[in-house]
Amino acid sequence: MSDDLGVERAYVPRLADHAIDLLLGQLPAVLVVGPRATGKTTTARRYVRTFVRLDRPAEAVAFRADPDAALRGLEEPVLLDEWQVVPEVLGAVKRAVDDDPRPGRFLITGSVRGDLDAATWPGTGRLVRVTMFGITEREFRGDRLTQSFLDRVDEHGPAALQAPRDPPDLRGYVELALRSGYPEPALRLGPQTRPVWMDSYIEQLLTRDAEQVENGGRDPERLRRYFQAVALNTAGVVADRTLYEAAGLNRRTAVAYEQLLKNLFVLEWLPSWSSNRLKRLVRAPKRHLVDPALAAAALRLDTNAVLRDGDVLGRMIDGFVTAQIRAEAATSLARQRLYHVRSDQGRHEIDLLIEMSARRVVAIEVKADAAPGLDAAKHLRWLEDELGEQFALGIVFHTGPRRYQLAERIVAAPVAAIWA
Repeated sequence: MSDDLGVERAYVPRLADHAIDLLLGQLPAVLVVGPRATGKTTTARRYVRTFVRLDRPAEAVAFRADPDAALRGLEEPVLLDEWQVVPEVLGAVKRAVDDDPRPGRFLITGSVRGDLDAATWPGTGRLVRVTMFGITEREFRGDRLTQSFLDRVDEHGPAALQAPRDPPDLRGYVELALRSGYPEPALRLGPQTRPVWMDSYIEQLLTRDAEQVENGGRDPERLRRYFQAVALNTAGVVADRTLYEAAGLNRRTAVAYEQLLKNLFVLEWLPSWSSNRLKRLVRAPKRHLVDPALAAAALRLDTNAVLRDGDVLGRMIDGFVTAQIRAEAATSLARQRLYHVRSDQGRHEIDLLIEMSARRVVAIEVKADAAPGLDAAKHLRWLEDELGEQFALGIVFHTGPRRYQLAERIVAAPVAAIWA
């Protein structure tokens, strides 16, 4: 077992800290999951006395041979890092907390989703899950302790959206998106070395990590082609056929690759919202790579290349905003849910819809525009007319500096209002 519990570098407080602290104080075991290299282990180490790295063969041997015996007698709280390498350890945790349900015994981290939803999953009723995504701009700026963006909007409505003193311009937002939410490139690397790190991350994802999950059943080159097709269509509703034809795959293979990327937490589906008040809505999900920098790296795009392509630019800004809000929702105890809205034939489309408390919704449009006008809110006005009082607020996030009203319940605000 590792005894190097000290944190080598200055710790950047994360949105997940509050949830982990609260849950671990009342429950015997907490599971922290999310994409590899998003800071799960760094955060979890701050809460424990014993740190077990199951991805180190020497430490994993005993847990493979007899996980109950290996777990017994460790000084608690215990961190079991990368549980998916030795999945038998979860059965031992289940038996341990069944015998002794004292709070704060185990913290478990992992980077694979697949087994979490399986019928044989031993954590049901024993492990409460917290999902950590990449570092947000609010975390980057050290604002973790302020009220979250989603809770702020829920409580204060339009008044929660304040224009910052010195917001980025369009180029600045693209640079933020391409800086990445992975702590290593975001906090420690410069613009020249970040693309190298991202390339290495994607290579490991499509080879070693995929091999670990699928036991050798995937062709890395074909998986790479599918990943690039998803990157090109990130932040969009796209037909399955479009993706697998672009990658040169058959449908069965493409479906398997998509599930693999979801299991590795790098591809998220934004489900379609449904309501008995609205008819003829498209049921297809909106696909997002969890970090727009992943898409840019897969497509070999830098800031100038993104700015020269209007379609890619819109996807990068949309993906960046969604990444900020996804991280807030994933760690919020209010458990807001995220969706998109698209009517049949695309007549009406809303980038992001958030279900708040009491079934109220906040609808968001994202525009790569410094001063969007009334036309930018036309889909929000349509939704407001359809939903009535259920429509709490419409927001047009833009890349300009000002906040202004577009209608009584619709406001235009800089993207930076999320962390201002």
